[in-house]
Amino acid sequence: MLRGLTIALATVVAVAVTAGVAAAGVVSNDVNQTVPFIVFVPCANGGAGELVSGTIDYHTIVTSTINGNNVSGKFHTNPQGSDIVGAVTGDVYNAVGVIQENFKGSLQNGQFTQTFVNNFRIIGQGQASNYLVHQNTHVTINANGDVTVTHDNTSVDCK
Repeated sequence: MLRGLTIALATVVAVAVTAGVAAAGVVSNDVNQTVPFIVFVPCANGGAGELVSGTIDYHTIVTSTINGNNVSGKFHTNPQGSDIVGAVTGDVYNAVGVIQENFKGSLQNGQFTQTFVNNFRIIGQGQASNYLVHQNTHVTINANGDVTVTHDNTSVDCK
């Protein structure tokens, strides 16, 4: 969650510098990147588990808006392709899902809200296992800098 908050705040600063805090501005970035990936899938390899690794091609859209003293934005990321293989079995896996984050804050008094949703799946082909991650988090910070709401619901399932 802190990674997302850091990215959101960095985006706010970048937009504020380029668009001017008082002026309304919309910035949108469209990024494709290939990222190394490794995870231990405990139900793979007949239940003995194995490391599953390779690369995932991600497509990310980042949009942020400054309107007066308020900033808001959204990150939307999803896998576009993957080359993931089990280290012991050689089983092939595909990455699917979506990671999404929304934020809104005041540049005047520091109020801030952020919601993060991660539905990420490593899907095994044939008899290979599936590794499923679901996470949703939310944080609200008031004008005094106090965290007034925090929510974290995470589940990992292996089938």
